[in-house]
Amino acid sequence: MPRAVEITGFSFGYADAGPVLTDITLSIDHGEKVAVIGPNGAGKSTLLLALSVFIEGTGKILVDGIEATRRNARQVRSVIGSVLQNPDEQLFMPTLFEDVAFGPMNMGLPRKEVISRTQEAIAIVGLAGMENRPPHHLSAGQKRAAAVATILSMRPKVITMDEPDTSLDPRSRNNLIALLEPLEQTLIIATCSMDFAAALCGRAILIDHGAVIADGPAAVVMGDAALMREHGLEVPAIFRD
Repeated sequence: MPRAVEITGFSFGYADAGPVLTDITLSIDHGEKVAVIGPNGAGKSTLLLALSVFIEGTGKILVDGIEATRRNARQVRSVIGSVLQNPDEQLFMPTLFEDVAFGPMNMGLPRKEVISRTQEAIAIVGLAGMENRPPHHLSAGQKRAAAVATILSMRPKVITMDEPDTSLDPRSRNNLIALLEPLEQTLIIATCSMDFAAALCGRAILIDHGAVIADGPAAVVMGDAALMREHGLEVPAIFRD
């Protein structure tokens, strides 16, 4: 069985800005919840873009055994779903139901299957009863949950999330953690929020200046005060003495 993600020697740079990622090599197994941590500008978001074939560099990326190239983009995106940093960029239909149904409809699924998947995804994220509500009438936490539902309805094996707890109050953040914890999909979360990462993920990959600095159990990587301080990060409260 192929791994959820297999990256070998991947590098990427913009013509006017130089290298962003350099010789990234790592693998992620199915079912793992992985936090990609690092300071702003470290390359975290760029790595997520590469996994979903929004950019291409050198080296090799496999997602569930499929090479992440433009030629295979449609196939790759059938197994990986991306939750964007700003849910307003992901919610664009008149109602929540239509937003969550959009993906399955464009997969060409029968109407009955679309409805079933949509209702199931909305229920999973705790928004049942809000199907006809306009997305812009939802709270920040509800919008985040709705964005997750738009991905769950397509039933991907891998889900990436970019700074998912941005702008959330503590209650909404805890609700999001409770929503994500039981999911069976592989979760790859790029975040600067160490407490959020520590509460959800069992593994942490520290990236800085476009390179993998550390990769291991979250408690080991994020509990290393000297390492975290060196890269402008704080040890999560849960790992402090």
